[in-house]
Amino acid sequence: MTGRPTASASPHWAELTGHDRHAACLLAARAGDREALDALVVELTPLVWHVARGQGLGRTEAEDVVQTVWLNLLRNLHKVSEPKALAGWLITTTRRAARRGNGPTADREEPLTDDAAAMVPTEQGLPEPEAVRNDRDRRLWSAFRQLPQRCQELLRLTVLAGRAEYRAVAEALRMPRGSIGPTRGRCLNLLRSLFATEGGSP
Repeated sequence: MTGRPTASASPHWAELTGHDRHAACLLAARAGDREALDALVVELTPLVWHVARGQGLGRTEAEDVVQTVWLNLLRNLHKVSEPKALAGWLITTTRRAARRGNGPTADREEPLTDDAAAMVPTEQGLPEPEAVRNDRDRRLWSAFRQLPQRCQELLRLTVLAGRAEYRAVAEALRMPRGSIGPTRGRCLNLLRSLFATEGGSP
């Protein structure tokens, strides 16, 4: 039964946000609410995907990992001990699955070098705004890759998940929750400094 409860009952999952919403969706999914399960998949798949790609998997392997993680959750709906920690559970499960798939035969997407890009035929000239944006992005990613691995992972997770998921990020990175914000700020400041060194505008 998926109907909304009366005003005296607990809020419906659709009225909640963040961890509370995820927990309510998980509990509703356990009771057979397919709509709640679909909501979890829609909202948290970008997080699962990003974690998988952040582990160095190619697109094909990342897609396999995402599918594996959701199937794993379906098999363990009643075994997640802390529903509010679902995002953290997904992050941890995804990282483990990605490590298993990150072997020597894993598909890799090689970056497109400037020389290779220059050889790609095009029918139209690149508009100036697009060229400026591409150059900015190239410099930004170059600066990002110079960050310590810890900063890279922290920024990936917090930029995607937002403040509502700091608890999940803290669990995934084994950091105190209260240190996520300050550490994120230091990482962003370092990124700005590196970006300026790359010739970008802060």
